[in-house]
Amino acid sequence: MSTYALFEIDWHDPDKAREYREKFSPILAKYGGKTLCAGPPQVVEGSWNPARVVILEFPSAEAFRSWYASPEFAPVLQLRKEGATTKTVITVEGPTR
Repeated sequence: MSTYALFEIDWHDPDKAREYREKFSPILAKYGGKTLCAGPPQVVEGSWNPARVVILEFPSAEAFRSWYASPEFAPVLQLRKEGATTKTVITVEGPTR
């Protein structure tokens, strides 16, 4: 079953953001993940107003956990921790296709 990961991120260091984006995609793809969308959202209802939302899709919850804990992703994750404030990371399982 597909798993979707939602990240609420506010980048404050554009150089680290650029380096993060350069290194992020190849590692994500290695674990079967793909970026569905990334950018500033438009609030339709409610008061949640994050600076940037990223939604990733993985083939399974296990694939997400393997990617997130992988030695390849660790230095990229560190870039995000140094260059951005990540307020939320959640996962949710999606419907089978």
